[in-house]
Amino acid sequence: MAKDDIFDSPMRVFAEKSVEQAKSAFDSFVAATQEVVNRAQNQAMSTQTGAREMGELAMRYAERNIAASFDFAQRLVQAKDAKEMADLHAEYIKKQMQTLTEQAQELGREAAKLGMPQTKT
Repeated sequence: MAKDDIFDSPMRVFAEKSVEQAKSAFDSFVAATQEVVNRAQNQAMSTQTGAREMGELAMRYAERNIAASFDFAQRLVQAKDAKEMADLHAEYIKKQMQTLTEQAQELGREAAKLGMPQTKT
């Protein structure tokens, strides 16, 4: 068998096919890996954005609640008698309970959008 016959043999064809198949499999693996990485990055960015928005929402709620508390304190010190103080207090508590319930529900809806675990309200 001549030396040139080795390079034209079925073994060479088999080797070339094997290399082509291996390269194709590797290219597919790289493409799939890149797709997974891109999805993970997009999910992380989405989660980060959502978490930032949740934090901002919680801060807005805290600011509103603090403002309501100061408003209540201001009205309380201006009360004329114990009955007015009791009425102001009852009104404040009722309003705050309603506000906190609404805020908790909204935060729960926002958390659900992010896929975050929720606590029962």
